[in-house]
Amino acid sequence: MPLPSPVRSRTAIVAAVLLSLAGCGSPAILPGADAPTSLVILDEQAAAAAISRYRAQHGLGPVTVDAGLVTAASYQASANARAGRLSHDLGGTFTSRMSQAGLGRAHAAENLSAGSETFDEVFARWKASPEHNRNMLIPQIKRVGVARADAPTTRYRRYWALVMGG
Repeated sequence: MPLPSPVRSRTAIVAAVLLSLAGCGSPAILPGADAPTSLVILDEQAAAAAISRYRAQHGLGPVTVDAGLVTAASYQASANARAGRLSHDLGGTFTSRMSQAGLGRAHAAENLSAGSETFDEVFARWKASPEHNRNMLIPQIKRVGVARADAPTTRYRRYWALVMGG
């Protein structure tokens, strides 16, 4: 007997999440019932190149894209989009989320933002913010993950996360 339509949909979502967590397929994020979200595919390499150029202007080494950090950033951007607000503690503490991403005791930081339409806009905002700028210029940072989730029913519409690690 076939499963009812909502159960089939829920089953497909759970399967996609499990495959994503296992490293298969593209990252899947469960949308919240109150705020539909969509995870946007970004050019992470271009973002890492822009961050690397900025770090070079400050005498620091380049960064590379890390798939685990992209997953962590995707999770946090989507959690913020679903909640319709910015918080580093949605979905668990930053420390616990970074431990799950395999960073443990390594240097790690996270920049969040909402409302910017493009990566260039959010990057300019992070550079202009003393705390966010300081995070991007941590000398030990070597890897990054960046993500954007859209939530058309929330105030800011676009939510960004940049996760960085040593």
